[in-house]
Amino acid sequence: MRVLAVIPARGGSAGIPLKNLAPVGGVPLVVRAARASLRAELIDAVVVSTDHEEIARAAREAGAEVVLRPEELSGPRSSSESAVLHTLESHEADVVVLVQCTSAFIDHHDLDAAVRKVLDGEADVVFSGTASHAFLWTTAGSGVNHDPARRPMRQERDPEYRETGAFYVMRAAGLREHGHRFFGTIAVQEVPAKHAIEVDEPQDLEMVRALAPFVDEPEPIDVDAVITDFDGVHTDDRAYVDSEGREMVLVSRADGMGVSLLRRAGVKVLVMSTEQNPVVSARARKLGVPVLQGLTDKRTVLRDWLAIEKLDPARVAYVGNDVNDLGPMSLVGWPVTVPDAHPRVRAAARVVLDTPGGAGAVRELCERVLAAKPEISSHQPASRPLLGPVAIGDVLVGDGQPVYVIAEIGINHNGDVEIAKRLIDVAAEAGCQAVKFQKRTPEICVPDEQKGQIRQTPWGEMTYLEYKLRTEFGQEQYREIATHAYKRGLQWFASPWDVPSVDFLEELEVPVHKVASASVADHELLRALAATGKPVILSTGMSTLAEIDKAVEILGTDRLILMHATSTYPLPPEEANLRAITTLKERYGVPVGYSGHERGLQISLAAVTLGAVTVERHITLDRTMWGSDHAASLEPNGLEHLVRDIRIIEQAMGDGIKRVFPGEEAPKARLRRVTV
Repeated sequence: MRVLAVIPARGGSAGIPLKNLAPVGGVPLVVRAARASLRAELIDAVVVSTDHEEIARAAREAGAEVVLRPEELSGPRSSSESAVLHTLESHEADVVVLVQCTSAFIDHHDLDAAVRKVLDGEADVVFSGTASHAFLWTTAGSGVNHDPARRPMRQERDPEYRETGAFYVMRAAGLREHGHRFFGTIAVQEVPAKHAIEVDEPQDLEMVRALAPFVDEPEPIDVDAVITDFDGVHTDDRAYVDSEGREMVLVSRADGMGVSLLRRAGVKVLVMSTEQNPVVSARARKLGVPVLQGLTDKRTVLRDWLAIEKLDPARVAYVGNDVNDLGPMSLVGWPVTVPDAHPRVRAAARVVLDTPGGAGAVRELCERVLAAKPEISSHQPASRPLLGPVAIGDVLVGDGQPVYVIAEIGINHNGDVEIAKRLIDVAAEAGCQAVKFQKRTPEICVPDEQKGQIRQTPWGEMTYLEYKLRTEFGQEQYREIATHAYKRGLQWFASPWDVPSVDFLEELEVPVHKVASASVADHELLRALAATGKPVILSTGMSTLAEIDKAVEILGTDRLILMHATSTYPLPPEEANLRAITTLKERYGVPVGYSGHERGLQISLAAVTLGAVTVERHITLDRTMWGSDHAASLEPNGLEHLVRDIRIIEQAMGDGIKRVFPGEEAPKARLRRVTV
């Protein structure tokens, strides 16, 4: 037997203008009715009967068919039965379900249970009702359903059922014969009282909007981007002020991992705030996401950002907590808020999170978004969008992330752990994210013809092999180095020059491996690195595209960062060829950084403006120290200036949205001349 659901949805409404398009939980009433009907397993087709273009569009987008109702059946006195009978003229059905938009909370399980009673012959008509033990009175003071002189206790009375108006299941032939919804054997489908509010007046709409976060089943949030307010979402909306007027806020560490997982899944993340406090940008940098702050019109800025990013607003979530978030929330398909938000914001939200701001609200949202993403087989590498970020430990490296600055200590420690630790301190104080060393097995890496050559060294005359052994660190020294780096908040790793060195570094649990330019064609080494499953940073100095192609083929692109480099020490500007950064990005679709060997800072800074996602520079305590790499290295002051200028450039690059900034408002009011 064919079961057809018909949803009457006129454009006119006496109590609430365009009531059927009024959002509850961020979803129009007509869409809520259509979704419930479409989820019912026993309903074969869903039709919305309407006279209004916007209602028809919303119904089609929800997956329902549309029947345009003629004007004579669209007036305020037109019955719902007339809309159903009109639909039956063009649609075959044995059983018809009248579903009304005025009920915001229809459970598809209840629909199926009611349809089953008609299909099984238990009833000709089944309506939704909620149990009641209420005592009813007339205005004259007479009991309607009880004797006022003797009122039995609740447990002594059978329940009565109040008709909710949500749905009516009928045999189609009986409806055609009688012309109204009640005939033959009538049964009730009991529904919970929380589902039984009918929206007729504005206060009814306010009630169901307030109830929606508690009644609606949590659902995955399937979006391509998440935009969040800052205060009240990332924080608990409080600020701690010290004696010098500096503000501090409370955030949840769990939010950081949630955002990291979201970025790995290819979901764009943006922080928007009216606040100009530097704490906002500092937290955004820590999360590795872009930030727009000091905004006066968040709705307009968000609209422009969505256009630039080519995002469908219906597939975007915005999380806010106060009335200045109502504008951007109205633009997106998933307006979200926190439990202690302003009442108007809660009413406008499609989702109200369980966790307050500053206590993990962002993490909860991230989990809901990730729940909508298809699970990736553990046997397959996770796919990433073009130029998507690569996770090095808990740090994301890629377009849209803060530049990952690597201080290359290399062999500039001259075999002295204390020098290595001093260089780590230099990197930490300059604001770098990582330090890098080089690891060799000299018996393998030193060519046979060079092993016996005599070298003059700071430790006296010795063979070249003895010299290389003298400057290599073992497990004990590297563990000491690792401890010191972690204490200073830095990641550390190294460039292995041979397969045993890969195993050596794996035992030390480095978060990433670096391939030196000299090793691009060492396919045995590349295969060993690929087998670790760790991210790999591949320098491309002295390499052709064909050589890089082969290396990328071996390493794969899933966890790969390329580094444009020219292996001339020191590097003359005419050999920098920075436009190769763009070439590598376009050819391989992976994040690309820059490894520099020049004197000065200009070329490295230019690389950042061309899109380098990481910058690596050799560092030294003193360029006059003994050793081959010191002369092309940065001293502490130079490294500090490099990191400072990179961060200034990141801020100056902006987001591409053309708007009037707060600092322009006063000169605009004073200087702008408008003519017609």
